[in-house]
Amino acid sequence: MTVLLLGGNGLLGHNVLKLLLEQGYAVHALVRNPNGLRTETFPQAQTLLTVVKGSLLDDDDLRKAAEGCDAIVNCAGTTDMSLLHYNDYLPVNSHLCHRLVQLMAQVGITRLVHTSTANTIGYGEPNRPATETAPMKYPFTDSYYARSKSEGEAELLQAAEAHPDWHVVVLNPGFMVGAYDTKPSSGVLLLTGYRKPLMVCPKGGKSFVHVADAATAVVHAIERGESGKRYLLTGENLTLRQFYQLQAEVCRYRQKIVVFPNWLLQVAGRAGDMLRLCGVGTQVSSRNVRLLTVCEYYDNKRAVEDLGMPQTPIKQAIADFFEWYLSNSKLKIEN
Repeated sequence: MTVLLLGGNGLLGHNVLKLLLEQGYAVHALVRNPNGLRTETFPQAQTLLTVVKGSLLDDDDLRKAAEGCDAIVNCAGTTDMSLLHYNDYLPVNSHLCHRLVQLMAQVGITRLVHTSTANTIGYGEPNRPATETAPMKYPFTDSYYARSKSEGEAELLQAAEAHPDWHVVVLNPGFMVGAYDTKPSSGVLLLTGYRKPLMVCPKGGKSFVHVADAATAVVHAIERGESGKRYLLTGENLTLRQFYQLQAEVCRYRQKIVVFPNWLLQVAGRAGDMLRLCGVGTQVSSRNVRLLTVCEYYDNKRAVEDLGMPQTPIKQAIADFFEWYLSNSKLKIEN
């Protein structure tokens, strides 16, 4: 089987590419910058990987990359929280989904695996994590990123219903941690607290998952799972304080962790709002800081059972991130 991979130069995309190649899939990776693909340690890349330079927002580039493919795996997404307008998120997070449906109909591809976000599903409580049936909840209903991802999901789920012969699966990852975080993306959270004597963090929490576990579910979803269904790719439900405590334990350093009061976050958010009104692209805004006060807890049972998603301890994910980052980053961190 030959797979068209979109978003292959991101954290999840690299891990999915690695696993696809290891399992013998031929891969067409559509990327704007081929230098962003870190495939030096992927021995199968020489024979199984075809890199297509182009834009996933260009229909001609998409059709060219899709030639000879049997399935599409979409790991692309606009996640930059500093973008000022909702429309900035729509081309990749929403409109691309519509164009992928059109592409499938045009070239005869019937399999699509799409990665969205857990934030389009309503979060649960520590003793009652949410499942895929929970509707999206505030403050994520106010998040430009989550709303745009929800639009894209709706497009694909409608296509799955309209085409019963297609296999369309939507995956909803939690906060992914692990190797090949080239930008870094989620790794910013880890690097923010690394070896700092005092760490101040928000009150909220996340469902942390090893990115390799999420990648396994993505690859399995090409042929497994139920079309038209969503699957939460989540893991350990931890507060940010608990996560930083685990990181200090894994990396063997002492750290005092203080929880940021919500009211102080709100003050910072309003200051950020003023900057954004002046056209300054900052991640700090009232809309964004509210997301940091929520404990986003989810249940991954459906993905574990239907997609065979592993459940690697998040301690290992933290260790894997730092092992890869310290070996590959141009930035040096003092031990």
